[in-house]
Amino acid sequence: MYQLQDYPDGRLDEVAATPSRFAVVDLARDADKSYFQAEEIARLKQSGKTVLAYFEIGSIESFRPDYPAVRADPADLVLNEWPEWPGEHFVRYWEPSWWDLTVRPRLDLARNAGFDGVYLDTPLAYEQIDLDLVNGLDRTELGRRMVDLIVRISEYAKRPDPAFRVFPQNSPELQEFPGYLAAIDGIGMEELFFEATDEPCTADYCDPNLAATRALRDAGKTVLAVDYATDPENIATACRRYREERFEGYVTVRALDRVSAPCR
Repeated sequence: MYQLQDYPDGRLDEVAATPSRFAVVDLARDADKSYFQAEEIARLKQSGKTVLAYFEIGSIESFRPDYPAVRADPADLVLNEWPEWPGEHFVRYWEPSWWDLTVRPRLDLARNAGFDGVYLDTPLAYEQIDLDLVNGLDRTELGRRMVDLIVRISEYAKRPDPAFRVFPQNSPELQEFPGYLAAIDGIGMEELFFEATDEPCTADYCDPNLAATRALRDAGKTVLAVDYATDPENIATACRRYREERFEGYVTVRALDRVSAPCR
């Protein structure tokens, strides 16, 4: 299951009550400074779940507590805004100050709170950054630099704890770059079967995404699939596809603000 906001009373009790084997939650109950504490994550883990801390590695939202320092950094970290998510900007994720200001502190928060691993959003930044803002870098080089960051995250987190898990979200094609497969334990994939909301995935990228996800599964990586649907027939279809594909699957709403019924 996967919930990023509106935890009832700021607690994880409803998440703990689900039968899911994996739970993805934000580092903070309010997506700001009220970070979940070790005793809260320990209680969630006692329900039998592998618990992953969500945060972004290729972009930053303006409401995050580290945003002012990122915006003020001399490396000019903040790039173009993501049209689908007003107030969120892609960043120069390869700059040392991005690691120092954002990625490493978030990793430390996740480890200190006792999360089993991290769920890393926005690797797709490499496809979305305005190339006019990055001094002639092309998509291939941006993809390589994203993989370099994922590898660095994995090495940093696994050095003290080899069992710590690393799950990037989307962009399964990054497996084509050296180091990616060895660095990750699995992948989170959105909208393999239904796009938000209740729209069958028929775009040009849908079949390649599924093929690349299958390749990761066949390489021994766990797939956490999430689709956005509310129609009962579509939910049943997505759940059936998860079983057929041997994915861990969850069907919910795009706001990721509630506990939805698990697949049977």
